Amino acid sequence: MLLKYLFIITLIILFVPPVRRFVFYLLVGRQLVKQQKQHPTSNRREGDVRVDNRPKGDTRFQGGEYVDYEEIK
Repeated sequence: MLLKYLFIITLIILFVPPVRRFVFYLLVGRQLVKQQKQHPTSNRREGDVRVDNRPKGDTRFQGGEYVDYEEIK
């Protein structure tokens, strides 16, 4: 009897999209929302380059390291 009810509930979850979305939200959705609030996204687009300038007043800074690059045409 219990197995029959579990089977029916499983079928409903698998084949009814609104129920599936709700179950997914209960299991995972709230965790995702919490994580997104903790780590706000930046407004930069993908591929943008950000360069940090030399810190002012720090005389110990001797420059960065050399980075090889390949020119793409």
